[in-house]
Amino acid sequence: MVKQTIQIFARVKPTKKPTSGYFVDCEEQGSSLEFVVPRDLADGFINNKRENYNFRFQKVFDQTANQEEIFETIAKPVADNVLAGYNGTIFAYGQTGSGKTFTITGGAEHYNDRGIIPRTLSYLYHHISKDSSMVYTTHISYLEIYNEAGYDLLNPQHEASRLEDLPRVTIMEDSDQNIHLKNLSLQQSANEEEALDLLFLGDTNRMIAETPMNEASTRSHCIFTIHLCSKELGSATVLCSKLHLVDLAGSERVGKTGVGGQILKEAKYINLSLHYLEQVIIALSEKNRSHIPYRNSMMTSVLRDSLGGNCMTTMIATVSVEMRNIAESMSTCRFAQRVALIKNDALLNEELDPALLIVRLKKEIESLKEELALVTGEQRSDKLNQEEIQKLEEQVNVYLEDPDNEVTLDLGPDMRKIHFCFFLLKVRMTEKHCSGSSPPLNGMSDGEDRKSHAELQKLRDTVTHRDNEISILVSMLKREKMKVQDVTSQLAQLHNPNTSTCSSSRSPTALQAEENEKCDTSLDYKHAHHLITRKRVPELSVGKQAAFEVFLRDHEDRLTIEDNRAVLQQRFVEAKTLGEQVNQIRIRVNELKTQLKIRRKQMAAQVLTGNQTESESDSVEERILNQIEEQKKNYKITSGCLKGLRTEIEHLQLLREKSKVKLQRDFENWWIQEGARLQGYSAENTGSSLSHVSPLSCMLTRNNNPKGDDTDPHERSQRKRDMRERALPSADLSFASIPLTGDKQTDAEIQAFIRARHNLLNSTGRRSDGSCVDLGLPGENLSMDKRPSPATQSTELLVFLADYSA
Repeated sequence: MVKQTIQIFARVKPTKKPTSGYFVDCEEQGSSLEFVVPRDLADGFINNKRENYNFRFQKVFDQTANQEEIFETIAKPVADNVLAGYNGTIFAYGQTGSGKTFTITGGAEHYNDRGIIPRTLSYLYHHISKDSSMVYTTHISYLEIYNEAGYDLLNPQHEASRLEDLPRVTIMEDSDQNIHLKNLSLQQSANEEEALDLLFLGDTNRMIAETPMNEASTRSHCIFTIHLCSKELGSATVLCSKLHLVDLAGSERVGKTGVGGQILKEAKYINLSLHYLEQVIIALSEKNRSHIPYRNSMMTSVLRDSLGGNCMTTMIATVSVEMRNIAESMSTCRFAQRVALIKNDALLNEELDPALLIVRLKKEIESLKEELALVTGEQRSDKLNQEEIQKLEEQVNVYLEDPDNEVTLDLGPDMRKIHFCFFLLKVRMTEKHCSGSSPPLNGMSDGEDRKSHAELQKLRDTVTHRDNEISILVSMLKREKMKVQDVTSQLAQLHNPNTSTCSSSRSPTALQAEENEKCDTSLDYKHAHHLITRKRVPELSVGKQAAFEVFLRDHEDRLTIEDNRAVLQQRFVEAKTLGEQVNQIRIRVNELKTQLKIRRKQMAAQVLTGNQTESESDSVEERILNQIEEQKKNYKITSGCLKGLRTEIEHLQLLREKSKVKLQRDFENWWIQEGARLQGYSAENTGSSLSHVSPLSCMLTRNNNPKGDDTDPHERSQRKRDMRERALPSADLSFASIPLTGDKQTDAEIQAFIRARHNLLNSTGRRSDGSCVDLGLPGENLSMDKRPSPATQSTELLVFLADYSA
């Protein structure tokens, strides 16, 4: 048992502007965080209010700390304890927008922004791949607590169904007060790639909303749990440990944020659950407290072991040092000081292997039955089963083949086994008499004959074993061949021009996904199968594709996506180069081994002819051996670099998938809003001219008739002139959408300014609302980047109003 208090750390969120309201003091025994709150002069001259507030932590990470330093100091020791068989928990606590999710999960923009969860997964699987003396099995669960209701984030129906329709995770407690979660799935992951896929799936299903304090605020508590079981080869004991990585929802003051509706309801549940967590912490810090209110909330029930139980727990207090958030940050630090008073009793989670335990109990039951039959004198009437008969036959064969005359056949007091063994001996004797008592061939004695029979039986067993191995390998080859054929057919369907739409009508997102899948299939077969079976981005229509291009050009994540794509392509090139180097090294090692073999044959021939003695050393052979060792070292170094690149490529691909999902979601929201705005605008201005058409509707109109019609050129030019005559007089747009002052003279001058600007735009073939008028002139189609945006029109109107006021 290890008695240990909860370790507390603090992390300061970086600010855009330098602030002087806090100080960090790093010492050998720990660090301290001090806040300076100036006195308010409005309270009077006599004011004894404190100005300095000091809080002690194991370590305080200032604004310059990076994610790697956080992992090495906080998460790595906890991961080592989990590998040793102890339970571990890391949870982040703080107000909303203070950096909890960034610390636990990480950012999606850059590879170096990975949080504690992906770095811990990488560290654990790297250790598992190196340790060959243990057998490891890992399972992963991802629980979301939203409005005091639990949901499984790894449920495959989570994305397709509404949150209310999903099965809820319920808490069940056994007689030993152990917590069990019903409807929470455990997904097995054999490697780091599968674990990161599960993490990405869970993060995609999380409840996220925009609040005044945070643009992407997580509205639920999430607990990512890694279940690890390890067993030494040949040992009967198993170490079962678990690691909770908890991202708590941020506390917020409703009066300060001013939220309402569903976000207000979520804030109430978040603050209530955090209040219950604080009650549990206060109860645990009191020495004479007999009752701990774990059952008040679902979160405290799930984290019962982490708070005062069998676990090594670490807390990260995330604080914001801006002046408007100083009060909340000090409250977070006070909570951390109370958490540091709690002591946990961590136990080594060691238990017997269930399979070996079942075998041992069966043997014990059989032994007790035999002893009971011996004591009572009642013989067992049930028949021997097939397993017992096979075991007795093996014992009789070993007894007969053993050349030692003093060997015994131990059958116990069970008369059924004794009768069966006598029956087997009788059958063997009958077979020997039937075969005749002729002397052995070639004059061999009985011992030699028995030895030859033993060798023959051994050879037969070897042949049978080899036949079984060949059949297993053939079946494996057939399965792999079928898998390769399935992959080839699916890839052919993906690239078949007859079953897919034209490349010019596909969306950029789909084209980019297919191009990246072509690059990814060269890594290995498993990754290719993953790319084929993953969820693909839906194809866009022709008009929607053009709108997507406009949306993507002005999207805030465009530069990040292009940077990640460039980095990913660069890593592919580097991985290809390293792979070629590995192949060249392997070819070079094979050539050197061939030269070494030829050289040894030559030296053996010289020794036989007497030209050289065996004791003489060969410099050529030593040189070849040195070259082989050098090539092996290069092979290990290059292979290690290639493995690291592959891990980085997989993470970059996950980041790219996250960006795609976010981009698709943002585009769908923008598309729906634009369509609703166009419908409302069209209903208000029915019968108006082309000057009221938005850029999106103009673009969709062109896409609907990209090639024009087949009418006569004179008739088409006459129709365009008629359209121009109908369009230009409609420049007298409605002033209902323009803010007026109420003064007649001022409003008249504003309307005169708008008309003059509108006439100027009409003379150049452009509209004030950003739409374009096709005047029938060659080369007159205006691109989207040359049209005045609504922000430009508003700026011009504001400048005019400012000049007029001056």
